[in-house]
Amino acid sequence: MIINLQKFIDREKPVWDELDALLVRIGREPYGSFDLEELKRFHYLAERTSADLVHIREMVTQAELQAYLESLVSRAYGEIQEKQASSMRFRPIHWFISVFPKTFRTHLRCFVMAVMITLIGCMFGGGAVLFDTEAKAAIMPFSHLHGDPSERVEMEERRDEIKMEGKAAFSTQLMTHNTKISILVLALGISWGLGSIILLFYNGVILGAVIADYLIAGEGVFLTAWLLPHGSVEIPAILIAGQAGLVLGGAMIGWGNRLSMKMRLRQIVPDLVTLIGGVAVLLVWAGLVESYLSQDHEPVMPYWIKITIGMIELILLFSFLGLSGRTFRRAKAGDILMAGDENE
Repeated sequence: MIINLQKFIDREKPVWDELDALLVRIGREPYGSFDLEELKRFHYLAERTSADLVHIREMVTQAELQAYLESLVSRAYGEIQEKQASSMRFRPIHWFISVFPKTFRTHLRCFVMAVMITLIGCMFGGGAVLFDTEAKAAIMPFSHLHGDPSERVEMEERRDEIKMEGKAAFSTQLMTHNTKISILVLALGISWGLGSIILLFYNGVILGAVIADYLIAGEGVFLTAWLLPHGSVEIPAILIAGQAGLVLGGAMIGWGNRLSMKMRLRQIVPDLVTLIGGVAVLLVWAGLVESYLSQDHEPVMPYWIKITIGMIELILLFSFLGLSGRTFRRAKAGDILMAGDENE
């Protein structure tokens, strides 16, 4: 029984505030950077707050304080139960539509860096082809890109039917190749991020050279219709792999992080697995689209249809990455909808 309510609140409020702060931290770092002592402290705070709630319930006049403590206890044990449940089973659909996009948003800064590095490479590759037509033979790794773009377009547009033979094998080859490249981009982050940066830059050089080559030849429409259907997913997937590589590189460097390298790496491993797993799923789709759609051109497949499909894919992908896994709640001060991740 509580005799002096104010003294009780003054004594216990630091406990409640500490538990609330830990819950906020868990929300921001879903896989956590907690050591054993911090986990023990979290359980102690949850149990003590739960005991405080039992005492407060005896006082019928403290409904507001009781509601606050009930919320704290509910959040704390909700986190405990969620961690226990998630460790016991893997839910692939929930992982892809919720965990993957939330992890992507958590490391959004690294994704922006990957985009900037690739764009710099694109400008370099495009400029090289623009000012030296012989440069593409040294830059482009695929022999079918070394010829005149107009000749290739003319040859592709001679086909008057869609051939399904070999498409399944080709799509499997694309998935395997692109997934290997993505894993390599991630793995090279172990070189303090330098290897990932180089590979992102080189991919940008190739992309920029191809774009410049086709634009110079006046084949921009063909290029867009050829590249956009699969590239709208494939290119962001490679960039997400680069994002993962930069996250790994950042953990190796450890700027502003007092944890040991071992702890830093342990902290980000779940995020790296999630990012590269999401990339693999995206590349399966991109491989199917490239094999069954991108390789068919006018007159059998109108360019406007392919471009429209590619634009829809791009919009859906970034809507998915930006919004999936979020919840919407109303602010207490008004009826304005506020968005936030589920774990916030």
